[in-house]
Amino acid sequence: MAQASHGQAPPTEEELSRARLRLGLEGPVARITISRPERRNAMTGRTWTTLAHIGRTLPDDVRIVVIEGDGDTFSAGIDLGMFSPEGVDGERSVVAGLADGTTTDAELQDYVAGLQEGFLWLRRPDLVTIAAVRGHAIGAGFQLALSCDLRILADDARLCMKEPALGLVPDLTGTKPLVDIVGVNRAIEICLTARRVGAQEARELGLAELVVGVDELSGAVDDVVAALLATDREAATATKALLQQAAGNTLAQQAEAERRAQAARLTALAKGMTGR
Repeated sequence: MAQASHGQAPPTEEELSRARLRLGLEGPVARITISRPERRNAMTGRTWTTLAHIGRTLPDDVRIVVIEGDGDTFSAGIDLGMFSPEGVDGERSVVAGLADGTTTDAELQDYVAGLQEGFLWLRRPDLVTIAAVRGHAIGAGFQLALSCDLRILADDARLCMKEPALGLVPDLTGTKPLVDIVGVNRAIEICLTARRVGAQEARELGLAELVVGVDELSGAVDDVVAALLATDREAATATKALLQQAAGNTLAQQAEAERRAQAARLTALAKGMTGR
């Protein structure tokens, strides 16, 4: 596995295996697979902290990240064993320390913040991240897909924000992109009914950029990856950064941001032509 230049070694194969993840590096493309098909790719805290580790240590030449599930489902979400007193596979139980009073509210929030890091890095402007969704993306699985820039769905995909039905809230950074895409009212309806959103509806709502047949999913992802790689990396990074700030900017602020970004790009291009 290639070494990243961030002062930390990437996760070992053993660490990836314990987190039930696979990581493939193909030059500028990183492919991350949730690999727990016997549990419908249910995820645990270790899954998300290892995702964060991957994000911190990606080789600098990686431009595209594709996330998919092993088999016929993306992810059934959190492994509910995390809420049992015993926890999952030696991991800490989310509730045990709360039940006996040994975990404070601040400690719990710090723990969740660490899990959220596994999702937040997918918004980095120097990367384009793609969720390739087949079958169910439930709860944390849906939030992981929402963390990506693009969602390409097989026509059997089903999206569901299950947490409220379990007495919880979505806490893995999924509420903002959901509201940004579908609006507050539709987000309330999707979350508080915990219903499944099918692939065609997802496309109509803007939750999917593309819907294809199950057998076409891999090829469709490869086509999008190839198109993205054909775009200049520095221009792509600057453009993504502009688009990410647009919703929070006034028109005047966005126009100013565009001027600054374009000046930087023109300067870089001019230096490239003169060799200085």
